[in-house]
Amino acid sequence: MATQHLSSALPVPAVSPAYPMAKPGYGKRSAPGQQPRTRDDFALLPTRERYIAGFVDHLPDGAEMGIKQLAKQLPLYGQQAIGTALNALSVAGHLRRIRCPVDAGDECRWVSRTFWSRTARDNEWWNTYLATETATQTAAPTVTPEAPPSPDLAAPAEPPAPTPVPHQRTPHQAPDAEPAPPTQPIREAAPSPAYLALARLGRDDHRLALSAHDCTALEPLAAQWLDRGVTLDYLTNALTAGLPAQVDSPVGLIRRRLIDKLPPRLPATPNTPTGAPTPARRLLVECTDCGRPGQPEALPDGLCRPCRTTHTAGGHPSPDPTQIAAVKTHMANLRDLLKPV
Repeated sequence: MATQHLSSALPVPAVSPAYPMAKPGYGKRSAPGQQPRTRDDFALLPTRERYIAGFVDHLPDGAEMGIKQLAKQLPLYGQQAIGTALNALSVAGHLRRIRCPVDAGDECRWVSRTFWSRTARDNEWWNTYLATETATQTAAPTVTPEAPPSPDLAAPAEPPAPTPVPHQRTPHQAPDAEPAPPTQPIREAAPSPAYLALARLGRDDHRLALSAHDCTALEPLAAQWLDRGVTLDYLTNALTAGLPAQVDSPVGLIRRRLIDKLPPRLPATPNTPTGAPTPARRLLVECTDCGRPGQPEALPDGLCRPCRTTHTAGGHPSPDPTQIAAVKTHMANLRDLLKPV
């Protein structure tokens, strides 16, 4: 009797040198403490998951990890198949999608990263690692500080003031007239965070496009929000949430919302000393399937409860008994037609 040989896994495709990198704060990030790469990595996974895992494992840190981009590089599988494979890799302990806060000046934004581990990790390991990982270590790009000047080097002397150009007399100017004092260029003050938040509304939604005059007129109202401790993201969301289909007067709508939705001024907590450091915010895990954020303990295997239920059920709903009977009847009719006369 002939021996059946199981087909080996598909070879890992080579990573193109032009593979796109994600913006700073996004993309792939390798987890620490991984075992060295071997030929038996991902041997227990199905063929499709083993193929995609091998490709992701060879991507450099910071590489784009979107499903669409992976589908462009892996022509054997479409976006739906790659999304299902990433869910399986998350359940197997190789992948977690993380949402972490990054301070950008006066505002705080959330960025997403995909943590990858060649060595499979259980939920306890991921929860412990994410609990100790700070937002600065995960998302903020590393900035190399400039070296301080050497004490042996004397500070360079300030350059001498430029020699003023002699005033040129015009034909209509008297010879003994005094030259006019040189005019100094007028430097415009940098726009305030409140002004910039109003100016960006039109960039995010054309229905809220404001002119420079409108932003200047509304700037004091928006500054009151920031003075009460809200972030720029909170202000923007409050002004853009639930917009009507058509906005006839953007400046009127924004003025009305700035006045009506002004948040209360929270009193300072007496037990909290002034200037106390703000506790670091924990990282949030995104569901690998639907992207819903939550605490690491609430998303075991990197999946939320609905997606985990779907994954456990195999992703296929229970068939309708009526449809099963119709399929059986149809197959019986086909068999009757194939019988010899």
